[in-house]
Amino acid sequence: MHKSSKKFSNMIYRNLGRSGLRVSCLGLGTWVTFGGQVTDEMAEELMTLAYENGVNLFDTAEVYAAGKAEITLGNIIKKKGWRRSSLVITTKIFWGGRAETERGLSRKHIIEGLQGSLQRLQLDYVDVVFANRPDPNTPMEETVRAFSYVIERGWALYWGTSRWSPMEIMEAYSVARQFNLIPPIAEQAEYHLFQREKVEAQLPELYAKIGVGAMTWSPLACGIITGKYDDGVPIYSRAALKGYGWLKDKILSEDGRRQQAKLREVQIIADKLNCTLPQLAIAWCLRNETISSVLLGASSIEQLYENIQALQVVQKLTPQILTELDGILGNKPSTKRDVK
Repeated sequence: MHKSSKKFSNMIYRNLGRSGLRVSCLGLGTWVTFGGQVTDEMAEELMTLAYENGVNLFDTAEVYAAGKAEITLGNIIKKKGWRRSSLVITTKIFWGGRAETERGLSRKHIIEGLQGSLQRLQLDYVDVVFANRPDPNTPMEETVRAFSYVIERGWALYWGTSRWSPMEIMEAYSVARQFNLIPPIAEQAEYHLFQREKVEAQLPELYAKIGVGAMTWSPLACGIITGKYDDGVPIYSRAALKGYGWLKDKILSEDGRRQQAKLREVQIIADKLNCTLPQLAIAWCLRNETISSVLLGASSIEQLYENIQALQVVQKLTPQILTELDGILGNKPSTKRDVK
């Protein structure tokens, strides 16, 4: 049986923030998957494997491969004939083109950028449109009004933020409440074993106050948490590719070497739990129930197949195991609850 037709997971679904939108706790991101690093045929196989195992959330952006990721995603959805109502499609707006008016979060670019995304996706609407970073050149009121407008027109059902600070998210929420506009429902944030502060210490407080949830990305830290960089940078790895010099430098830095030493200890725990290092790292993200969905990136069927099975590892993460991991990582954020 081909792996893309094999079903093994009992997918968990969570509300995206305090909205009623139900998303799979694992989503498929398209930065690597459909961003030009894999063929269209492989992209279709990956999306099929994900969908058949309960993944309903597929995330893209206007900037991924200069729009090609959205085109590939749209073509696959059309070809497979999946019910639109069974999918949650999210995209991100900010970097649309080279012209000054083709980027940012002005009313002009939010409207034109989203219309461009919808054309490439061949869809009438996206479920969530995210602001791909804050825009210091546009007044917050203009940005919130523009996102409210595209929702009222039916081009998006919700909007969210990505890489925004808690203060910026609170400002958007306050502006929405002041002018009777639509506030954001979720923040997309980086979260993995070595990046914890924002998701564990700041976003839960935002959720409690205003209902903004968390959708996280890079659970394997751009491949750093796979074990493949234990002996340096292999020539076949992503860090060896042109344009990824920043990743190579990060891995070979002193801090990078310290991380690899910690991962060797984490690997021992993974062996004890009878799972792989990536599965443990993804399960560790999933055990945090304040996160609505963890976005996976994959460039092969085997990799995605392995990563989805992280669902089965979550129940093995006992308080004792989590304490052991915190001891190895040494980076658990202090929260108000811890301080009391």
